[in-house]
Amino acid sequence: MLKKILIACLMTSLISVPALAKENPEPKKENKQHQEEKDHSSKKQAKSNDDQMIKKPDSVVDIAQKNTYPNPNQNEPQLQPSAMTKELFNTSKVEIENPTLIRLLNESSIHTSKLSLGYRARIYLGNWALNYQSSKTTVNWEYKKVNENLLDNRGGKQMQNLSYNQERQLKVSGGLTAQVPNQKEVKKLMMLEAAEKTNLPLAFETYVGVGTKIDRVYHVETKKVGHLSGYVPAVNEKGKVTYGEVYLVLNGGHKSIEVKNVTHQGIGAWIPIQDYVSLRYFVSN
Repeated sequence: MLKKILIACLMTSLISVPALAKENPEPKKENKQHQEEKDHSSKKQAKSNDDQMIKKPDSVVDIAQKNTYPNPNQNEPQLQPSAMTKELFNTSKVEIENPTLIRLLNESSIHTSKLSLGYRARIYLGNWALNYQSSKTTVNWEYKKVNENLLDNRGGKQMQNLSYNQERQLKVSGGLTAQVPNQKEVKKLMMLEAAEKTNLPLAFETYVGVGTKIDRVYHVETKKVGHLSGYVPAVNEKGKVTYGEVYLVLNGGHKSIEVKNVTHQGIGAWIPIQDYVSLRYFVSN
C-alpha cells in the first residue's frame, strides 16, 4: 500500500513540473515589453531635449576666429566623481553636483576596516551649494550694444558697402540677479547647466577686441544712411539652488555622506555668450 502511495506522489510531481515550466516564459515577455517601453520613453525624452535646443538666428555671427581679443575658455568640463566619491554620494539623501566638492572628495582617500569595531567619526566638510535645478533658460540676442558703424551716402552718386568693424575694445559682464551664499559655486553650477542646455560658449565676462571685423556686406543706397550695430548676446538662466551642511560619517568599516539643514533658494543669472555678436542693420534718410 505504501509503495502505491509513493508511486502516485511521484507521478503527480512529474506531471506538475512541465506545467510550471510552460508558465515561466510569460513574465519574461512582460519584462521585455516593459524594457521596450522604458527605452522608447528614454528616446522620446532625448528627442524632446534635442527639440528644445536653442537655435541661433541668422543675424548672430561667431567671431571666435576674428576677435582680436583672445577670450579664455571658461566652460568647465563636467567633472566625473571617482568610484569612492560615487559610493559616498549614493549614501546621501540629497543630490550633490558641486564640482568643487566632487574634486575635494576625488582627491581624498579613506581606508576603512571591517575590524574597526566601535570606531566612529563625524567630520564637518562645510556648508555647500549642492545642486542647481533649472526652471527656465532663454537667450537675449541683443543683451548689450558694443558697437555701431555708420555710412552716410546721402551725397553719394552710387551704392556704397558697409561692413562691421569694432571701433573700441569693450567688456561685457553678467552676474547673479540676487545676493546668495557661495556665489562662486552657484555661478559654476548655473553655467554648467546653461551650457549643457544651450550648447553655447558661456562666460560671466567676455571681450570684443578693437578692430574685430565681420565679412558680411550691407549695401547703402544713395540718399541713405546705413546703421550697423553689434550686440553681445547673453543667456538668462532661472532656477533653484539647494544648500546644505555636509558631513563625512565613518562608522566602523562603513563610510557615508550626511547632509543636514537643507535649504532652497530661487536664483537667476545673466551669462554672456562668448565670441558671438548679433548684428542689426537699418537705413535712415
